[in-house]
Amino acid sequence: MATGQKLMRAIRVFEFGGPEVLKLRSDVVVPVPKEHQVLIKVHACGVNPVETYIRSGTHSLKPVLPYTPGTDVAGVIEAIGDNVTAFKKGDRVFSSSTISGAYAEYALAADHTIYPLPKNLDFKQGAAIGIPYFTAFRALIHSARVKAGESVLVHGASGGVGLATCQIARAYGLKVLGTAGTEEGQKIVLQNGAHEVFNHREVNYIDKIKKSVGEKGIDVIIEMLANVNLSNDLNLLSFGGRVIVVGSRGPIEINPRATMMKESRIVGVTLFASTKEEFQQFAAALQAGMEIGWLKPVIGSQYPLEKAAQAHEDIIRGNRPAGKMVLLL
Repeated sequence: MATGQKLMRAIRVFEFGGPEVLKLRSDVVVPVPKEHQVLIKVHACGVNPVETYIRSGTHSLKPVLPYTPGTDVAGVIEAIGDNVTAFKKGDRVFSSSTISGAYAEYALAADHTIYPLPKNLDFKQGAAIGIPYFTAFRALIHSARVKAGESVLVHGASGGVGLATCQIARAYGLKVLGTAGTEEGQKIVLQNGAHEVFNHREVNYIDKIKKSVGEKGIDVIIEMLANVNLSNDLNLLSFGGRVIVVGSRGPIEINPRATMMKESRIVGVTLFASTKEEFQQFAAALQAGMEIGWLKPVIGSQYPLEKAAQAHEDIIRGNRPAGKMVLLL
């Protein structure tokens, strides 16, 4: 190791596999920001389901090994590279992407992927914005093209993306229905924008949703677990309705006829397909939500950096309270 290089603690992945491949190292060199880059002293980082798929090697995104997982950090700018004009050392910020990874004491990010963190949100909440809120916004506004007055079912509403979707949908004038699997989760979903909530662990909950929405059906379904719910979703839709697939963990058999009579659509969403301009549009809308007060991340499980493997275990098993999972540094 060269002398004079500052070292930090970070989670490193040297091989694809289960949660046990997440290794805490204390000999990782702190990166130096180049042109249009900033170095962030990380106070909290978000843990997202996609990071477990990338870590296992089953995702289409395969980082070069070894790597540090994660994209969503919140903290304070430690240093800036050349030609960074919008930020300065000491600014509170959050990111929608990082260059060097998020599960670390310091993170390098391009200046167009970081945003001011308002004083009314703490660092944990800042770390909960990135993937959840940008994905929710892309799903609802960009992909579903929702209109005020339409109905939306958030199928799996008590996680980070689900609660973000409820908040955005309510702010944009939609009739919001949500599902959750626990009493606590249902309560939190109602507190964050849903008009009605259903327990997706109940055998007859689909019938209850049908009864609630009547013959017209639901205009938009934001689907977090398509491999379980997609067939039911198609039967719940209105004419011209659309299912937006945000999450899926395997295959499912559906009857395409269910899409024909209603001329419904199934649309997949990945945040990683967003252009730089789209990120800027999403950020402008979300920044307004922070200022007005409807964007309020709910924090669920919190872990120290060294428990990252446990966090990955829990997020996939669904063994966690409602809200966004974060690592604290």
